[in-house]
Amino acid sequence: MSEPADGAVVAASVLLRRGRLLEGATLAWNVTGVAVLAVAAIEARSVALAGFGLDSLVEIGASAVVLWELSGTGEQRQRRALGLIRAAFVALAAYLAVQSLVVLLSGSRPEHSPAGIAWTALTGLAMFALAAGKLRAGLGLGNPVLTHEAAVTVVDGLLAVAVLVGLVLNAALGWWWADPLAALVIVSYAIREARSITRDLTPVAAGREVPR
Repeated sequence: MSEPADGAVVAASVLLRRGRLLEGATLAWNVTGVAVLAVAAIEARSVALAGFGLDSLVEIGASAVVLWELSGTGEQRQRRALGLIRAAFVALAAYLAVQSLVVLLSGSRPEHSPAGIAWTALTGLAMFALAAGKLRAGLGLGNPVLTHEAAVTVVDGLLAVAVLVGLVLNAALGWWWADPLAALVIVSYAIREARSITRDLTPVAAGREVPR
């Protein structure tokens, strides 16, 4: 009976190491992204690119939270980590809503940004790949913090695609309003994930078993 148990321990160790590597990669990508997007946003006078840089800061915070949670154990640590990720989702939704409305009302028209187009395209691909890996590792470990943070990474990828579409349509057709409209769709996704975390936390807080 010891061999299956030992195998499970090894598998969990592999998944834990994979989760840490994926979070480290996400952290490194977004740290680089903040610098790249700052330069691109200034050159193009793009509110969308500047906002996407702020979103990268949210993702940096979420990755740091997960790395902290994966370094220890305990229900209290897990609950605190989930609460921090929920706060990141709320902040992201609020930022997207305000940014989109400001851009729509002001009619801000950014310059073309080849660098912004290239970076957002690469970021979309990278974030979806990282999110898939985190989800698999999180489900394998039974770790809600890692699985919920995978959803944060999906939002980051969706926002990259939204900004990319806006930049391309602005460059090709002059449709400056496409970016903020696409970003508003992501607001509902972020709010849904924040509510999902709240549902996960509430039964535990009430001393009840979370239904499977």
